[in-house]
Amino acid sequence: MVVGLKPTWMVTNIYDLTPKDLRAHGIRAVLTDLDNTLIAWNNPDGTPELRHWLNLLELAGIKVIVVSNNSRRRVDRAVAPFNLPYVHRALKPLTVGMHRALRRWHLRRDEVIMVGDQLMTDIWAANRSGIRSVLVKPILKSDAWVTKGNRLMEKFVMWRLRHRYPKLTWQEDLHERKTH
Repeated sequence: MVVGLKPTWMVTNIYDLTPKDLRAHGIRAVLTDLDNTLIAWNNPDGTPELRHWLNLLELAGIKVIVVSNNSRRRVDRAVAPFNLPYVHRALKPLTVGMHRALRRWHLRRDEVIMVGDQLMTDIWAANRSGIRSVLVKPILKSDAWVTKGNRLMEKFVMWRLRHRYPKLTWQEDLHERKTH
């Protein structure tokens, strides 16, 4: 089971994903989790750094699509200032939301990545969908109450992953080796 939770890459934060790196890997779209990946779970307004990153990707023609387990109202409120498309109630770790995004925006699995801060939802859903996955460190050390149980499980899973894959480490970009 632990193999299905192994990310393709582990990158410190989403802003380390540059248009140049993404294009080098044939990536046309970034599917991303919302809370603690794109924005802090308790600050839906984002940061200037986020706006800059989104502008860079837009200029490079790389689409950013939020794939979140949150309600339509929550996701709409969070992404409205950034004018981002989204899939709400994605049901991660199920593959429903990933498949919905691929169909809606006419994307192939090999031209997208899924970025998220949780192994048990984001990475597992991406891997089960055949999409390359990028684990990022959570923006905040605290979590919404619904995430706290997952974090406990993730500590154990990460311990198992690192024992099975000793080269599994945090990277600064996608040029460093994949975690495979």
